[in-house]
Amino acid sequence: MAIKILQLIASLSLLVFIHELGHFLFAKLFKTRVEKFYLFFNPWFSLYKFKKGDTTYGIGWLPIGGYVKIAGMVDESMDREQLKKPAESWEFRSKPAYQRFLIMFGGVLFNFIFALIIFSMSLMHWGDEYLSVKDAKYGIYCDSLAQSTGLRNGDIIEKIGNDKVEKFSDIMLKVLTESKNQITVNRNGELKTIVISDAVIQKMIAQGDQMFIVPFIPFIIDSIIPRSPAMKASLQKGDQVVGINGIETPAYYDFSKLVKTLKNKNTTIVFIRKGVKQEAVLTVNKEGQIGVAITAFDKIFHFSKKEYTFLESIPAGYSKGVSTLGDYIKQMKLVFTPEGAKQVGGFASIGSLFPVFWDWEIFWGMTAFLSIILAFMNILPIPALDGGHIMFVLYEIVTRRKPSQVFLEKAQLIGMAFLLTLLLYANGNDLVKFLWK
Repeated sequence: MAIKILQLIASLSLLVFIHELGHFLFAKLFKTRVEKFYLFFNPWFSLYKFKKGDTTYGIGWLPIGGYVKIAGMVDESMDREQLKKPAESWEFRSKPAYQRFLIMFGGVLFNFIFALIIFSMSLMHWGDEYLSVKDAKYGIYCDSLAQSTGLRNGDIIEKIGNDKVEKFSDIMLKVLTESKNQITVNRNGELKTIVISDAVIQKMIAQGDQMFIVPFIPFIIDSIIPRSPAMKASLQKGDQVVGINGIETPAYYDFSKLVKTLKNKNTTIVFIRKGVKQEAVLTVNKEGQIGVAITAFDKIFHFSKKEYTFLESIPAGYSKGVSTLGDYIKQMKLVFTPEGAKQVGGFASIGSLFPVFWDWEIFWGMTAFLSIILAFMNILPIPALDGGHIMFVLYEIVTRRKPSQVFLEKAQLIGMAFLLTLLLYANGNDLVKFLWK
């Protein structure tokens, strides 16, 4: 848990710094005074601060964001006293509309560019490794919801809608976000078309990160833990477990679910060794385990991998960034469904995206993804967000009329109230999920 929290704080801190740096540099470019540049918020006191020129740089104690305070701008500080005074040439409100647009757009722009850089450098360093649909050689494993549609364990995906799918991880994304509600599968050499109804899609959304379909993984033993029930029962590396107490468990998921219900009980394990089906009796331990490790995925499946040179990684990173943004926008429509709204999460949900161990490839991949999200969310035309400020500047450019200071202040307050409500709702959802887990 500590590693998850550390990754979350490190990632968000970096992204907030990049975002605020975008505002800061464009403000400096147009000779607009920046009064504060803070990482994290600092109500009542700061952990560290220093002043250079007109700007106070600091680190707050509340690690949920950061900000730059630009002189002469209606922002979350609601500094009305400054705004009552005559406008100075170095203030935000005195600058031409196009400069104010770029100052506000700078944070979003820097987050998007930062994501592209991460994607490019990651592709150059680690390449792009994935399980292709054709290499999921045992087909798919279906949960009960997937089976209710007519899908079966071992089906091999041929098409989603009319499209061939290269990456196995793209299957659910296409079903959920692209209205590709027909899945064509190969079942024992015969092609079958399965229709996923809207009702099932709503249930899929309600399941959140539960599986629906995943690659079918047989239970092949890779190693035996010393003095474990499996070792006492003389199970060996390479044995394929296919049943327990007379119940067939062809997939690892089947066995892992069933064995947890048999803690401290004598159990008959059915396995195949060198083509011969055999049985062994053992006592499942108090954790609901038999003391084995299954064969690693990369030994069961062939993973495709594409390598990139530095020059190749730049367009590939750009393409990945654009497609990630497009996929996220498509997923946003799910939020406006009853089940989708329940899946909106706060900091706990974001933190759960990181693994319990530190992996630089995953860390940078998640940071790039969150940078895309931060850019998109901030460009939404909601007062108090960058997109709200941009919306009012665009209104001014089109109509040649500047919204009044009073209107901007009221819009800022409404926007802040809305965002606070959304923040409470999202984190409340996390709390409900935790309590009902």
